[in-house]
Amino acid sequence: MSGSTKVVIVTGASQGIGAELVKAFRARDHIVVATARSIKPVDDSNIVAIAGDITDPTTARRVISAGVARFGRIDTLVNNAGIFISKPFTDYTAEDYAVMTAVNLAGFFYITQLAIAEMESRSSGHVVSITTSLIDHAIDGVPSVLASLTKGGLNAATKSLAIEYAKRGIRVNAVSPGVIASPMHATETHASLGALHPLGHIGAMSDVVDGVLYLDAAPFVTGEILHVDGGQSAGH
Repeated sequence: MSGSTKVVIVTGASQGIGAELVKAFRARDHIVVATARSIKPVDDSNIVAIAGDITDPTTARRVISAGVARFGRIDTLVNNAGIFISKPFTDYTAEDYAVMTAVNLAGFFYITQLAIAEMESRSSGHVVSITTSLIDHAIDGVPSVLASLTKGGLNAATKSLAIEYAKRGIRVNAVSPGVIASPMHATETHASLGALHPLGHIGAMSDVVDGVLYLDAAPFVTGEILHVDGGQSAGH
């Protein structure tokens, strides 16, 4: 590998923003370890696809081990895997709570802990997580308590980890999107969802990807929650 080539882990990499992140990192000649429950092998020797449930700690171990064994290190971890269930608070079930905390929190915890331990051995690395601007600015008609509870925890953890590891050469940031045109949202809903943003339109997956790429290439930025949300977090 050249000195400018990074080894990047992307979770939730089989579709949507995760799949776009894989393409973007490869376009910059970085090596990608891509993981998702349903991911398939690809015909690219510089992409390692690992199928597994991010809520299972053994998946995290397999992903980190594969990157280190094959390429010698992990430079960047993108915590993209996540789920969103929108219901009135009193309609959430125990199953909703369990699955959202498992994916959004436990999935983050297991792989981030292992990635930072590997990065710490080299005093270098970057972790960036995808959260949501609903944490900062709730929207009437979009009930989102479990998203705020779990993704809000990631925003708090981002700042805490950034300070804990700043002197050890590891940066930790987050991208906080508004509503993004992805497989999560049917095309016919885009106009109404776009109206939720001050800019008046829905975001593109490339907007989130660009945010991640900026943070990954910004050596003086850590502890940042970068809002890519059409002004949603600023107000209405």
